[in-house]
Amino acid sequence: MASFFLTTRCNLRCIYCYNREERSQLKEQTLPLDIAKAGVDYYFTNSLSRHIRFYGPGEPTQAFSLMKDIVAYARQKAGDLLTTELQTNGCFGSDIRSWLLDNLNIIWISFDGEPEIQNVNRPCANGKPSAPIIENNVRWLIENKGNRNLMVGARVTITEANIHHQRQIIDYFKVLGIKYIWSDPVFPAVGEMPVCNDLVKLNEYSFDMDLYADAYIDAYNYAKQKNIFYGSFLTCNFDGVCNRHCRACTPAPHFTTDGFISACDLVTFGNSPKHMECFVYGKWNQGKKQFDIDESKVSALKARTTENMEHCMQCEVREHCGGYCLGEVQNETGKLTGQKPRTCKAIRKIAKSIGFKDEQYPYLHP
Repeated sequence: MASFFLTTRCNLRCIYCYNREERSQLKEQTLPLDIAKAGVDYYFTNSLSRHIRFYGPGEPTQAFSLMKDIVAYARQKAGDLLTTELQTNGCFGSDIRSWLLDNLNIIWISFDGEPEIQNVNRPCANGKPSAPIIENNVRWLIENKGNRNLMVGARVTITEANIHHQRQIIDYFKVLGIKYIWSDPVFPAVGEMPVCNDLVKLNEYSFDMDLYADAYIDAYNYAKQKNIFYGSFLTCNFDGVCNRHCRACTPAPHFTTDGFISACDLVTFGNSPKHMECFVYGKWNQGKKQFDIDESKVSALKARTTENMEHCMQCEVREHCGGYCLGEVQNETGKLTGQKPRTCKAIRKIAKSIGFKDEQYPYLHP
């Protein structure tokens, strides 16, 4: 999968946004179309996959014309093999949703559940509630999809505000017609330095991962009874055997607004990535009209396997975890091979309770 970071523009003001500090220091940026097209060519040349995805650092639908142009170009190159995915905040107008209905295959809505929580966690930029807009768009897309190859799901950030509301979140989404849900525990934002060296962030961050594990297990079993898929970022590799955590280890390209290739969603800019520099492995060369690739960084990312991390070697769930999220670990410890011990403990607890799967998830974690 190739990801395209379209724009820094955003129409929400999420209280936990992980790249708000970086975006606040930059002038508004949008991915140039010529670099996006070169990204399509680069990916299709180097991969058998024909799956493209639209993501941050802002809200992708705020660069709607660019999204349409990239899809048109990719379809010209890949034909019917092209599949498309979007992670969006769900706040867009009727013209955009009509196009999404006919041109997207997977739409993940970042949506924190019941309106009283969603509107606090993810308000509109003008301070108005976002839930009514999203509810309307979700219902419309699901009700009008017909026989189209389209899935509309939810990606939920779990905070202290909704950690005990996971059953209610499942019920709420079921009423809207959503059948696929992934939840992610909140994590510290990317800033000027690793979190381990940032006393302010260390003091501000508060999340009980053990409590999350217990609440997730309960909600997972509840969702099964309702015929709803309810996954967790902690369980994203429970559907097979692996020694790497995610696409950042391969690495899969994420084309940034400032003309770089990042390996990770948490690294949305390449020009000054600070302690996240290890993820920026490519840069657009305007003179040569090509991406220059740093093969040493590619090799380092590929080497991030459970066999090369001491804390993973004796872990009983290593083959169904892959060493956990590179981006979070690098941001919080300053090391690609670092560890989040409380998260490791939670993964083991969940695994012991719900076990692993014999078949691949129908829709992978966004």
